[in-house]
This record gives sequence, C-alpha cells and structure tokens, in this order.
Amino acid sequence: MTLLVKGGTVVGPTGTQVADVLVQGEKIVALLDPSFSQSITPDEVIDAAGKYVIPGGIDAHTHMELPFGGTAASDTFDTGTQAAAWGGTTTIIDFAVQRTGEVVQDGLAAWHAKADGNCHIDYAFHMILGGVDTDALKAMDQLVADEGITSFKLFMAYPGVFYSDDGQILRAMQTARENGAMIMMHAENGIAIDVLVQQALARGETDPIYHGITRPAALETEATSRAIALAEVAKDCPLYIVHLSASGALEAVASARDAGRNVFAETCPQYLYLTLEDQLGAPGFEGAKWVCSTPLRSKHESHAKDLWKGLRSNDLAIVSTDHCPFCMKDQKELGVGDFSKIPNGIGGVEHRVDLIYQGVVDGQLSLERWVETIATTPARMFGLYPQKGIVAPGSDADLVIYDPNATTRISVDTHHMNMDYSAYEGVEIQGRVGTVISRGEVIVADGNYHGRKGRGKFLRRGLSSYLQ
Repeated sequence: MTLLVKGGTVVGPTGTQVADVLVQGEKIVALLDPSFSQSITPDEVIDAAGKYVIPGGIDAHTHMELPFGGTAASDTFDTGTQAAAWGGTTTIIDFAVQRTGEVVQDGLAAWHAKADGNCHIDYAFHMILGGVDTDALKAMDQLVADEGITSFKLFMAYPGVFYSDDGQILRAMQTARENGAMIMMHAENGIAIDVLVQQALARGETDPIYHGITRPAALETEATSRAIALAEVAKDCPLYIVHLSASGALEAVASARDAGRNVFAETCPQYLYLTLEDQLGAPGFEGAKWVCSTPLRSKHESHAKDLWKGLRSNDLAIVSTDHCPFCMKDQKELGVGDFSKIPNGIGGVEHRVDLIYQGVVDGQLSLERWVETIATTPARMFGLYPQKGIVAPGSDADLVIYDPNATTRISVDTHHMNMDYSAYEGVEIQGRVGTVISRGEVIVADGNYHGRKGRGKFLRRGLSSYLQ
C-alpha cells in the first residue's frame, strides 16, 4: 500500500521544506517536489496543506506500570502508549527494573511480559540497575551484546530502594565505558535529602510543598557534579542526566560539555511550565498532584528561564516526560499527612509535543529545535537513528501532521491517560496534533483513534550516535 502526505511543510533538524512524503508499507520511500507528485497515483492521500509534517515523537523517559511507594503507575502499556499516540509520540523508551538482590535479566523479562502484545506504538527499554554487583556488571555486557539494551539508569537518590553508592556507580561506569553503553543518572543527594525529610516531618511540616523544600536545588547540583566527576574517572564514560530541573545542575553539565566531555542531559515539560509555589504549594493536599522527583523549582529563581536557554544551546539535548502517573484517589492520597509517602510522578506523555511546540510559539525555540528535542536527538542519543526520528527515505513512516493554526486545551476531561486529574489543567496550546502515522498506518485522524494494542514492536537499540 502507498500513502502520500501531500502539501505539507516537512520539518527536520536542519530546516524546513515544502515536500510531499511518499510512504510504501512501513517505510518512507521518497520526499518529492509537489509538482512531481501529480504523476503518482497512491492508494491513499492525506492533505497536509498549511500544516507541519514532522517525525513521530520519541519519549525517551517513561514509566508504565512502575511499582512505587506501595502502588504502581496508573498507566499500563496499553493505556499509556495509546495516550502517547494521541499526543504525537510514536515511540517510547521505558525502564525495565532490577532491584537489589534480583537478577538483571529477570527484571528485563518482567518488563517484556508487561509490554508484549499491549503497546499501540513502538517501544524500547532502558535498564534500571538497583543492585550493582559483579553479576549485574556482567549482565550489562550481555544486554548490550544480545538484547538491544544499551543504556543503564542508576540512582543517587532513594536509599534502600534504588540507591547506588559512589563505588557502585564508578564500577558501572567503567563497565559502560568498555561496552559502549550510556549511563543515565538520577542525580540528587538522596542521603542528605532523607535527613531533611525526617527533620521536616519532625517539625510537623507534612504538606506537599515540603517535598520540594526538602529536595533543594543545591543537592541536585551537587549530585550532578559528582556524577560528572565519577564519569571522568571512568575514562569519560558517556553520562546522561535525567529530568534536570536546576540551574546549577545545568551549569555543571554545560561546563563539562564545553570541555568536550561525553555528558548529556534532558529536561521535562513540568520544569519549563510548573512551579514550587503555584503547583506544589497549592492549598491543602492539592499540591500532591505535582509531587515528582526532581521536584518543581521556585518561580522566584531563574531555573525555567535557564532550562529554555539550555534547550536552545544544546546543553540540554532532549525533552522527555518522566511519565509516571498516579491518580489522586487511592494513590497520591497515600501521602495525606506525610508528604514523603506521596507517590512520585507526573503524567504527561500525551502533552509533550504540544507543550514544547508552545515554546516555538513563545519564541523560546525554533521549529527545527522543537523537532530535534522531541524526536531526532532522542533517536540519535539512544541508538534508534535513522530508523526513527527523521522524515527521510528509508526511515520508518512515523509521521505527525501538526496544525499550527488550531488550538489545544489540556484537560482531564479530554486526555487519554489513565489519571483522574491533569497536571496541565486548562493550559491552552497554539497548535494541535492532527494525524498520527505509525510505521505507515494512520492511528489518529480527524479526532478519532484508529490504532490498536499489540501493533507496537519492540526495538533493539544500537549504541548512541554521539559516541561513534
């Protein structure tokens, strides 16, 4: 079957062009001058006049069905990947989990079992290492060589759950340096944070805002700097800082990058738009909706402004969501009277493409940089390029037709994530995802869903393009 996306403006990382996109089967086979397309008779034509044609979004940081804090993320691979598709994301990279004492390969198998046959879009996995020992280090080599898992996440936070000490981190980094993998780091000083949390609770400071106050920006900056130093000792092991939220942490990343180091970072929409005071500090228990880690930062400081600048300058490479949704009822409510028991996470996989496009409207980013941060760079960073992340012959026909003249109003009443609230309730975007195509198949069009669970394929990833 042939499909022609006609009359749109194709946006890529290097520029825009008016071109028709010819799709055959699951692949893009040509970008054509519109005058030439008149000689083609495809099976289906989609009119993209006046709209942008961009590669399907790649969300490189999601947590579907993640067990956390006595409950589990409310989106399954079924509901979460369908919501992603509605929002113009056609690939996710989720995190398989190994905890202390568990076999790494068993953790990966458990996540394959959750996802297999349930995903609406293509998916891949990173691997969380919660227990770094000799067996886990050997497993890293095996996963890179045989399983298409080429990135491993470590935690400087959550003592007793996922925490790795500096010695364990160094050993994992040394292993990654040898096998070519990327080390992803949750960079917060969890040991110090736990002290601050217990002190706050002892003072009777139990409201959600204290989640942010007890995770100060200085402890994100310290941990980020320490991770960068450990990676240097590990012969410049590739390092990727996840969900970066603080100006000081960004400065540490920028300094390392200026020195030519293999250091990269992402941020998330919540740190660009939401704040400690307005969201976490909402009256009563309402602020629990926005409890995530790293936390939302103060609007009285320059964090959000600096993050937008970091995206423009490429010191921040990617916008992911850290999608880890929990409902207020029976989940976030576990922390009533004790903010430390509120499950950490915000749902946003459906809104990332729109929210970052609003940055284009607001003059924060160029069209090209929008596409880079939501699609092209994630593909390159995590070994999926050029199969994903670009509108080009030979690439998968993952396409989004985006209407800059329409508007989107975000609300719990209209979103498709399995959540009983929206973290972005009432936000209006000057643009809208129209048609979504995944491997040549139209899965969203005209406000209707045409996809199905089980059509998403697992992607075995190669090494990062930035390290070869």
